[in-house]
Amino acid sequence: MTTDRVMLLIDADNVSVDVMEQAVRLLLNQHGALHVRRAYCTAEGALKNQTVFKRLGIKPMVNLAAGKNSTDIALAVDAIDLVLAERPDVVVIASSDSDFAPLVQRLREKGCVVRGIGQHGKTGDETRDVYDDFTVLEHRKPTGAASPATAARGVPEDKPARKAPARKAAAKKAPAAAKKAAKPAARTARKPVVVEVEDEAPAPAAAAKPARKTSRSRAAAKPAAEEVVVSAAPALAPAAAPVAAPARTASASVPLHEKARQILACMPELQRGETLELRVASQRLREADLLSKSGSSTKLLGQFPELFELLPPGQPNHLRMRR
Repeated sequence: MTTDRVMLLIDADNVSVDVMEQAVRLLLNQHGALHVRRAYCTAEGALKNQTVFKRLGIKPMVNLAAGKNSTDIALAVDAIDLVLAERPDVVVIASSDSDFAPLVQRLREKGCVVRGIGQHGKTGDETRDVYDDFTVLEHRKPTGAASPATAARGVPEDKPARKAPARKAAAKKAPAAAKKAAKPAARTARKPVVVEVEDEAPAPAAAAKPARKTSRSRAAAKPAAEEVVVSAAPALAPAAAPVAAPARTASASVPLHEKARQILACMPELQRGETLELRVASQRLREADLLSKSGSSTKLLGQFPELFELLPPGQPNHLRMRR
């Protein structure tokens, strides 16, 4: 926790209520307090989410203008006024919209650390790179929600459960149903054997017929389809096996120990026992072509838990070597 003055501005037309709640909890855990909590929305949105706003202590800023990006403009204007009046250390904008880039640059010029929080599936790379730090939160659907088809009919989700058949009737139907299901399953298990033999070793039409009979006879003796394919492929086309092996090894990745050395080479501070911000580490990994533009640095560093430690464990934003 820190003693910084933190200001949270939410684009309520862009992120879900669940993401708003996660953002408040996350910032309280990291900073200990949120001095300003405001959500910019329409009158309908404020009425719909008033219970959540009251519970989280968020002040709804109702926008009555009916125009494109009118809510974004209201947030931007209010953000400048608040920064001049309240002098916050950290400004957090909860939105997946990339249109706030000019506002972020202006707030940074005023001496603020500008962080972003977005919703998974809505946030692009061009949005993340603008902020000093950006966190993507997963929208969690409420449990027990009715399916769309059930909700359209107006039928409760648990209604079929009340019409469950009697035990005796289910016991009589179970053996017959099992037999019917077993026959298609057996036919399905045999079909891949024939297809695999033809795909692995394309041969002339005259030679293909005996191969198909051989695969079926072996399938009856050996239930596993993979064993039949392995033994039949060399007999039909001996040259096919050597060609397939290089195709699998050509896309092999760099060994883990080599990749760990490359990561440490990008961040010498870690070898000196220092702590490095995760956003700085991500930038260096991308410059060294060890991380794609849309890749996750936490996933890459998580491959070496014995070397690297991500802090704090829940929502990491710093990195250091384990001692």
